[in-house]
Amino acid sequence: MSETPGTQVPTGLENPTTGFSNGLPASPGGGSLLPAPRPAQPRRRWARALFLTLALAAAAGGGYVYWRNLPPPLAPGLAVGNGRLEADEIDIDAKFAARIAELRVDEGDLVRQGQALARMDTSDLEASLAKSQAQVEVAKHALEEAGANLKAQATQVTLAAQELDRTTKLLAQGFATHELNDQRRQAYDSANASLAAARQRVSQAELSIDAATHDAEFYKVNIADNTLVAPRDGRIQYRIANVGEIVPAGGRVFVMLDVNYVYMDIYLPTRDVGQIRIGSDARITLDAYPDLAVPAKVAFIATQAQFTPKTVETRDERDKLMFRVRLKIDPALLKAHEDAVRSGLPGLGYVRTDPKVEWPQKLAGNVK
Repeated sequence: MSETPGTQVPTGLENPTTGFSNGLPASPGGGSLLPAPRPAQPRRRWARALFLTLALAAAAGGGYVYWRNLPPPLAPGLAVGNGRLEADEIDIDAKFAARIAELRVDEGDLVRQGQALARMDTSDLEASLAKSQAQVEVAKHALEEAGANLKAQATQVTLAAQELDRTTKLLAQGFATHELNDQRRQAYDSANASLAAARQRVSQAELSIDAATHDAEFYKVNIADNTLVAPRDGRIQYRIANVGEIVPAGGRVFVMLDVNYVYMDIYLPTRDVGQIRIGSDARITLDAYPDLAVPAKVAFIATQAQFTPKTVETRDERDKLMFRVRLKIDPALLKAHEDAVRSGLPGLGYVRTDPKVEWPQKLAGNVK
C-alpha cells in the first residue's frame, strides 16, 4: 500500500489527534519517549535474604521460648493437668435497702476480718432507735408507779385484815353485828383483789420495759448491720456501687477475694485419679512464674466423671471423661505471701500419685 508523501502512519501506541504516545510526546523518529526497563538491582536480593534471615531467627526464638516453657518431663507416679489459680469470691451485700453514705476501701485494697468497708445511711433507723429508747424510759416510769401502787394496796390489805380480825372477835363477844363483820370481810377481799391487780400492773410495766428494750436492741443491730465489714481477710476485687447510690436489700457493694482459700481445679483421667487421695501432695506452677513451684494438697476429688471442659486441654485427647481435682494451697503459706496472691492466672497442677516418688528439682517446692 502506498503512502502519501509527508504523512506518517500512526502506530497503535500513538494518539492520532495529539501525536502523543500513551499520553507522552512522541520522539522525533516516531518512537516513544518511555524509559527502557532497568535491570533488577542487587539490593533487592539483599533485602529478601535479610527478611528470610529475620524470619528464621524469629521462628527459632519462638521455638526456644516454647521449649523453655514446656513442663518438665514427668516421672512415673506424677500426674499433671491445666487449670487456673482461683480464690473464693465473697459478696459484700447490703442487708437492707438504703443509700450508701460512705465507702472506706476501693478495688485492690487488702482488708482484714472485721474491717469496716462501707457505711449505709441509717437516719431512719436512728430515729426509730431514739423512739424505742424513749419508750423504755416511759415503761420504767410506769413500773415505778405500779410498784408504788402495789405497796399502797399491800397496806390496804394489811389494814382490812386487822379490821376483820377485830370485828370477828367483837362479834363473838356480842359487841359487833353480823352486818359489820360482813362489811369488814368484803373490804378485806376487795383489798386483796386490788393487790393482785397492782401486781399485774407491775408485771405489765416490766414487760413493757423488756419490749421497748428489745426494740432498741433490734434497731441497734440493724444500724450495726448497715456498716458493711469484711467477713475474712481478703482483697477487694470489684466495687459495684458508689457513694449516694441506693442499693436494694441484698444489693452488692463489693466483691472480695478470700486470700486464705486459694486453689486450682485440674482435670485428670481415671488412671491417675484412682491413685490419689484427699491430702495427696501436689504442686502448682503458673505461666507468669514458671520457675516457682507452690506446694499444695489435694482438697477435693469429684465422685463422678465429667466431660472435659472446653477451656482445659488434656495431654491425652483420647480421655473424654475426666475427674475434677482441687489443689488447695496451705493458708499459712498464703498468709506469708498475701500481697502476691492473684486469681485467674493460668498454670499447671501436679499431683503425686505415688508417695514414694521424689519431686523433680523444678517441682521441689521453692515457695516457703
